[in-house]
Amino acid sequence: MELTLYPFELKFRHTFTISRKSKDVQPLLVAELKQDGFSGLGETADNAYYNITVPGLMKAINAHRAFIESYRLETPEAFWEAMYPLLADNMFALCALDLAAHDLYARMLGKKLYEVWGLDPSHNPLTDYTIGIDTVENMVKKLQEFPWPIYKIKLGTKEDIAIITELRKHTTATFRVDANCAWGVEETLRNAAAFKELGVEFIEQPMPAADWEGMKKVYQASALPLIADESCIVEADVEKCRGYFHGINIKLTKCGGITPARRMIMQAKAFGMKVMTGSMNESTVGTSAVAHLLPYLDYVDMDGPLLLAEDVADGVEIRNGVIYYAKGNGTGALLHRAF
Repeated sequence: MELTLYPFELKFRHTFTISRKSKDVQPLLVAELKQDGFSGLGETADNAYYNITVPGLMKAINAHRAFIESYRLETPEAFWEAMYPLLADNMFALCALDLAAHDLYARMLGKKLYEVWGLDPSHNPLTDYTIGIDTVENMVKKLQEFPWPIYKIKLGTKEDIAIITELRKHTTATFRVDANCAWGVEETLRNAAAFKELGVEFIEQPMPAADWEGMKKVYQASALPLIADESCIVEADVEKCRGYFHGINIKLTKCGGITPARRMIMQAKAFGMKVMTGSMNESTVGTSAVAHLLPYLDYVDMDGPLLLAEDVADGVEIRNGVIYYAKGNGTGALLHRAF
């Protein structure tokens, strides 16, 4: 195979704020794998919470360039198993390569990726659109600027109930709430009770990832379902979340790509848990890969390209929450000519 890496830094449509930080740009890395005249694209993102940077990602991948370029792809799963021992300490880097391998493999077969797996996309879930933390007035403006059937509202302030109460006055859309580890037990229970009356569907990661004792209490008494994010990073975490969360949010970048994500999905379903995939503000490259997992999912948060003011690729399109696959095979993602 031939490996090419493309680093990008894409501007957000609005300053993106969660309980931990704010940012105006999203650094991303696209990996391209070529073999036998076919090309596949994968993507990963930098993330300060996990100490991941694009230069670090490039260094990690380039350290194994000779092995990658001597490898002949037979299946993406076999490629992942070959790469895992080399990148076990950097799932973000492994994700970019795994997504590219899946895209390449499906294109070599002349199929869309979901067709390779024999899936039916006719009942895919809708994606939400994220409203970052801001003044209440600005959050209302963002709702009005982007009418949508489902919103994911970032919270973690002293006025969280007041924020949802005000937003509810301006839309009948479904709300999902993401606290990004910001609350404690009593605050979670209090907010869940109030939010249930305000049309909130579920709460994502209300408490710090390490507070398993607190999560057990919340799980047993919460008025709303609880979805793990920071508490569910890799495959081994799925079983840990059983009995503490009602579902899991799988981020391809965190778990190492599609290969482990599909195993996590099956394990969570076997436990009777809801399954969601989330966005790390990827461009259309990574988002197009996520789209092919939709037939497996209960919920999806794949609004990365909608939050960005610029993009680097064509591929999946999203209109009013509905995901439309690209015409091409594989994931359907194609870098713009300028890149």
